[in-house]
Amino acid sequence: MSSVTYTVTGMTCGHCVSSVKGEVGQVAGVTGVDVDLATGQVTVSSDGPVDDALIRDAIDEAGYEVKA
Repeated sequence: MSSVTYTVTGMTCGHCVSSVKGEVGQVAGVTGVDVDLATGQVTVSSDGPVDDALIRDAIDEAGYEVKA
């Protein structure tokens, strides 16, 4: 099992958290998504490698941005 943490900007409420979890959770290979609203940290767990671009696209689709 592996995990990668992203810093996401623009999240301000529980709905934001749900949106990010929903979009990222649909990416093939993702087994878990943990979002910390206070820090903006999104930790993505998977059983194997997941394409970083797919995660970033899912966060973008939810309406938020991964901080570089």
